[in-house]
Amino acid sequence: MAEPIGPVWLRDGGGFPPGDQAGPDGLVAIGGDLRPETLLEAYERGIFPWPWDERSDVPMLWWCPDPRFVLYPERLHVSGSLHQRIGSGRFDLGMDTAFDEVVRACGTIERPGQEGTWITTEMVEAYLELHRLGWAHSIECRREGALVGGLYGVALGGVFFGESMFSREPDASKVAFAALVRQLDEWGFRFVDCQQETGHLRRLGACNVPRPRFLAELEDALTLPNRQGEWRFD
Repeated sequence: MAEPIGPVWLRDGGGFPPGDQAGPDGLVAIGGDLRPETLLEAYERGIFPWPWDERSDVPMLWWCPDPRFVLYPERLHVSGSLHQRIGSGRFDLGMDTAFDEVVRACGTIERPGQEGTWITTEMVEAYLELHRLGWAHSIECRREGALVGGLYGVALGGVFFGESMFSREPDASKVAFAALVRQLDEWGFRFVDCQQETGHLRRLGACNVPRPRFLAELEDALTLPNRQGEWRFD
């Protein structure tokens, strides 16, 4: 294991240190760019971008927190009420049918106790390009044709790196997430990287794992084939 050294400054083009060199707060690098190759290198190292300011002239921040919040597909917990909601037929689900809309909705939805958004214009454009290249995916939840919830993230090997979710109706994002996890389980994915702990995801079965374990499991999961390209539910 590498000794924690705190954040390093990146030049454009990546060059990330190992994730376990992050400081106590999880910050591992500052600067760099959001080109597809940079983002993919970061995810392969267990690192994700999370800016602290919406201004485009502020350097990007890159994180690898300890512990890491993950969900193993076999541990997905669907409560009785959520199971009823899923079986009610209230929502229609899709994959990769409205990636742009989902990302922008995640960036504009109001969240209690949170001012502004970390999903900057630069971030939106970066993930749209990852989606165009077949690495980033969205799950849509609709009611009567209207988009009422969803989530998006990046898939590499046997890992889905969840980025953000939104809901305009009760349980819409939970229904989308549960459907995604069940599909990932069928496809043989090892886990979903939820990044940061939330009560919402904990109730669905996510848990904290120490960073060394996360990085070891990530390395193993990345040996699985990439499922690149457009996704659809089986």
